[in-house]
Amino acid sequence: SGTAYRPGDIVVARSGLSIEVKNTDAEGRLILADALDMAKQYAPDLLIDLATLTGACVVALAHEAAGLMANARGEAFVAGLCASGERVGERLWPLPLWEEYDELIKSDCADVCNTGGRHGGAIAAGKFLQRFADHAPWLHLDIAGTAWTGKERDLTPKVGNGFGVRLLLDFLEGGLGR
Repeated sequence: SGTAYRPGDIVVARSGLSIEVKNTDAEGRLILADALDMAKQYAPDLLIDLATLTGACVVALAHEAAGLMANARGEAFVAGLCASGERVGERLWPLPLWEEYDELIKSDCADVCNTGGRHGGAIAAGKFLQRFADHAPWLHLDIAGTAWTGKERDLTPKVGNGFGVRLLLDFLEGGLGR
């Protein structure tokens, strides 16, 4: 289509940030970025997103755990969310969003790039989303490997399993891990 976006295009997010499109297959994070930015108008006390975002997270953690990333304000909730995950059988593994990783999404022609290079793919996606979520404490769960494991487990079927529902319910019922 003549109206489709292509590698090399620059798009402008709802927030006004310009985004260099290096990979058109990383479209989900573009949509999620606008949703995270839109959440600003509600002034949330905590912002949590779950997405089957990267194959890189599956490579790192297989189907045993979801990747968990947090901005500085969200770090206070990480231990509580991980504890909820252990209780309900939906494990999480924290991944860092150190400043050094900003290089992964650096662009020469836009504010940010939608993908990084070969290494740190899940973290690059997290760093990208962080640019749109720093208005509130924020937690990002990359559930690409856990949403569909391909094998039956104690509480889940072989097919899509609703990963995160029990986790978030336990976390919320437990007072956000506090």
